[in-house]
Amino acid sequence: MPGTTERRIRLPPDPRSPGQVRRMLLDALGDPEFETVVDTTVLLASELCENSVLHAGTEYEVELRVNDDAVTVTVSDRGAGPLEVHLARPRRLYGRASTHGRGLTMLQRLAAVWGTRHEADGTHRTWFSVLRTPAPPAPALPAEPVGSGPVPAGSDPERTRWLLHVPTGLADRLEPAELVAELARRLREVLDAGSVVVEVDDGDGTGLSELARSGVPDPEGGLEVALPTTAPLRGRLRVTGGAPDAPGRELAELVAHRVAMAVESAWLRGVDQRRRAWMTYLAETSELLSQSLDVELAVAVVPQVVVPRLGQWCAVHLADPLGRLRLAALTHADEDELPELRAVLDPGGRPGLGGELRDRLAELLREDGATVRFAVPTDGVAVALRARGRTLGTLVVGRPDGRPHSPEDVVLIGDIARRAGLAIHNAQSTAAHVDVSQALQQALLPRALPVAPGLDFAAQYLPATAGSDVGGDFYDVLTIDPAHWLVSIGDVCGKGARAAARTGLVRDVLRVLVRDGRTLARAVELLNDVMMDADDPLQFCTLAAAQVSRPGPGEPPGFDVELVLAGHLQPVLVRRGGTAELIGEFGTAVGLVPQVQLTATRHRLAPGDTLLVYTDGVTERRRGDEQFGSERLLAAAAAAADRPAAALVEAARAAVERFSADPRDDDIALLAVRALPH
Repeated sequence: MPGTTERRIRLPPDPRSPGQVRRMLLDALGDPEFETVVDTTVLLASELCENSVLHAGTEYEVELRVNDDAVTVTVSDRGAGPLEVHLARPRRLYGRASTHGRGLTMLQRLAAVWGTRHEADGTHRTWFSVLRTPAPPAPALPAEPVGSGPVPAGSDPERTRWLLHVPTGLADRLEPAELVAELARRLREVLDAGSVVVEVDDGDGTGLSELARSGVPDPEGGLEVALPTTAPLRGRLRVTGGAPDAPGRELAELVAHRVAMAVESAWLRGVDQRRRAWMTYLAETSELLSQSLDVELAVAVVPQVVVPRLGQWCAVHLADPLGRLRLAALTHADEDELPELRAVLDPGGRPGLGGELRDRLAELLREDGATVRFAVPTDGVAVALRARGRTLGTLVVGRPDGRPHSPEDVVLIGDIARRAGLAIHNAQSTAAHVDVSQALQQALLPRALPVAPGLDFAAQYLPATAGSDVGGDFYDVLTIDPAHWLVSIGDVCGKGARAAARTGLVRDVLRVLVRDGRTLARAVELLNDVMMDADDPLQFCTLAAAQVSRPGPGEPPGFDVELVLAGHLQPVLVRRGGTAELIGEFGTAVGLVPQVQLTATRHRLAPGDTLLVYTDGVTERRRGDEQFGSERLLAAAAAAADRPAAALVEAARAAVERFSADPRDDDIALLAVRALPH
């Protein structure tokens, strides 16, 4: 066809008009030289014509221009074009609205160039061009395989071939819904039917949804052919507005097979994509659930990862040892619904758990591996939270927006419940371990400090915020007699039960030896012998021990202090009036070597002076690469020199806490002894 060829046709807004356009194009492009462009041209023109019929509602004109380079088709009407419809609202996947804007997306993908133009008189034009390329030599057709299905009879074999043959190159470039729409359009034209509709049920609980339509369905009668798909996918092809004969039914069944292949392929692709997305989702869920060992936080995360992906709302109930449930966490996609939802899900609220849901949850607590459904307050599913053979509670999930839970949803909810149960169990186990550790730590500290005339004792102990094991820091004040007191503070290497046992050993042995009349230095030497007998060099201890003595009659007021340091930090002597200094001579830690080197030093606590002893969690508190250090401690203590012992300890603690906001990675112990001023 040399030169330029033009054809025009004006048509009413009738569902059968696109068929006339297709026939015009097939007639004009019937020569072999157009084999590479005819199918794409007919498909795109059909989409634009159906858009004009559906959305414009006016007469429309189709113009075909063919030259040596391209085939160009222009569709003109006087209504809102597909672009306006496409931009006016998002396109849904199924139903009549699924065709809104589909022509434009196909133009973008299949046409070489395309455009849309509005004239001043209200005419709307949409055009596209498909480039002509030389047709490749046609390969020899293989013989039809045996058992490929019945060959339909018909008066027009060419049209039958055209119905069944969508070129592979074009089919690969079409979305499944577009390919199905083209097959429906061709079947309707071959059968001269009023409409062809394809409906599909994905098995997600929403039922049949319209995937493609050609023409206006007639509710009265028609032919219905089931799509031969595998479960849970099902669907049907409906032909209305005509009475197909036996060959026509065979054609419809053959098209149903072709449609089923496209639908099933798209469904399997979607299933694979969803499974990949679920794997990512579950991995992210596991990461979130494992980030906290706090029970309340671990429970609060669970509904957040479920809503809205798997349901409109989600609740977590935890069971006490007697099997009674309490509402531990709740969330809803619409926060305004939370108060009402909480009222019907909280066993302790009003009106509280309804009879059906209460019975369902009780059933979960009794039975292993069960998943139950409920209908109030909305329908949904409930799964038990289990870990290590224990039932911890229940996970209750309301239905997603607009549909019930699919079998895939239920499997995923069960998977999340297993992960959540393990995370909650780990958090509960950690909390129980922390409680035991804290109880053990408190048992190693004095229940109360002595009350002595002329002396003021105060102490604070801050466990590390990182970790859950009991630390090795301790302090102790023992009244030897009305005029003598043993003040000690130490740090046993390590954490946990072994460190706690060694801490108790150090404290109790030192008490016994001092009460037995040993000097302070000798008592520490004997303590070292006891620890060496344990033959555990990793369980050594640093110790600062001071014996505070009331002066005899006729001596100056105040108190005498004998101090022994066994590998421990130097205490701070805070003088009345605002000065502070480090005192004492370093010695060997106990439990490391058979013979310790110790030096006993003597000091004077004048009225108003304070002795402050502490563990390394104070001076080694870090802020990046910088430590709190002894200089900052001296400054903080000097600033509180004239305050009571408790106020001085608090000032030192506050200075350490202000220095760094990071979690504490070591225990902190502070003990102050103040000689009261007269």
